[in-house]
Amino acid sequence: MRLRIDLAYDGTDFRGWARQPNLRTVQGTLETAIARILGGDPRLVVAGRTDAGVHASAQVAHLDLTEGQERRLLSGRHPEPRALAARINGVLGPYPDVAVHRVDVAPEGFDARFSAVWRRYAYRIADRTTGYDPLERGRTTWVGASLDVAAMDAAARSLRGLHDFAAYCKPREEATTIRTLLEYGWRRDESGILVASVKADAFCHSMVRALVGACVAAGEGRIEVGRVAEIRDELARTNEIKVLAARGLTLTEVGYPADELLAARAEQTRARRELDPPVA
Repeated sequence: MRLRIDLAYDGTDFRGWARQPNLRTVQGTLETAIARILGGDPRLVVAGRTDAGVHASAQVAHLDLTEGQERRLLSGRHPEPRALAARINGVLGPYPDVAVHRVDVAPEGFDARFSAVWRRYAYRIADRTTGYDPLERGRTTWVGASLDVAAMDAAARSLRGLHDFAAYCKPREEATTIRTLLEYGWRRDESGILVASVKADAFCHSMVRALVGACVAAGEGRIEVGRVAEIRDELARTNEIKVLAARGLTLTEVGYPADELLAARAEQTRARRELDPPVA
């Protein structure tokens, strides 16, 4: 049995998603909780392997159960898979920084990572126009300037499309940096906070935070709006832009095709990116 798990977390005190020896991670925390309930050595596969400090409001993972784990799941007081969400949350304790929203039997062919067709992130910035709110410090980055949101939005829009984003990625050996940036734009919300929405088929390491840094540089007037796309096309990282802090970044949505297309999508993506996991 393969389960789909929908979850959220505050990444502040995690060293990212992926399990690491002697470090607190989202994957390690959840797998330990699941093992207490179902036994064995559960291993989660996730849609987006977020970096240290990055949050998620709509992360998706899958879990393949062994025969023993499946027996324990279906022989309990609440044998339906959906009840596992409450059991995991119970093990995590009161006010945890990770929570499972839903557990379901996954459709045939579903792979949380390889079946995904896009991921969407949001990035939040407070500037001198809005001021600093200490209650929002865990999910909002502070920039000590008054930012031009129109310039930032224009710069973001110029980056859209299928391109090599090597200039905006931390390189990984043998990993492609070609991505399709489906959406990227900036606005101020009702409180004045600058909010970016960034959607792509997948993201390479540090890509979103570098794209944000480029637009902040344009918003501060340190570089021209057109320079943001020029940097992309030069295919080389530059000190003209900064990779902004992880605290402002949240994975907000993962898109999947219709159930009958899940297996084909997973096969297609696996062939293209087996060495290139989606990260931000």
